[in-house]
Amino acid sequence: MSNACYFCTKNIREIDFRDIEILERFISALGKIRGRKRTGVCAKHQRKLARAIKRARHLGLF
Repeated sequence: MSNACYFCTKNIREIDFRDIEILERFISALGKIRGRKRTGVCAKHQRKLARAIKRARHLGLF
């Protein structure tokens, strides 16, 4: 992916755990969270992304 963070370029402040379409872009085929080097997400948004994915998993959305 490009060098710019997906969430910074789209000006997305909060990552919603119910927004499955966006979260699926950052999950591997096995259901693991992809790393920053692979996705190009900045550190701040990677933490928020991981939190949102874990919440979605806990609620059974994945």
